[in-house]
Amino acid sequence: MNVIDLVLTICLASNPSSCREERLHFEDRGGQLNCMFLAPAEIAKWSELHPKQKVVRWKCDYPTDERSL
Repeated sequence: MNVIDLVLTICLASNPSSCREERLHFEDRGGQLNCMFLAPAEIAKWSELHPKQKVVRWKCDYPTDERSL
């Protein structure tokens, strides 16, 4: 199974300078373009589950060899 990552840069809502990267793994069904198309809905779901954090940036990327599933 090929995987693609939705890479979120998230910051604490109470401390916007405290940020980190979060990777959501998905089955690759159409490459980066399809990932970009589906990303807003996934970001909205993630944001509902993590109200104390804010997504400030996102991108689609393939996992590196060390992070592959």
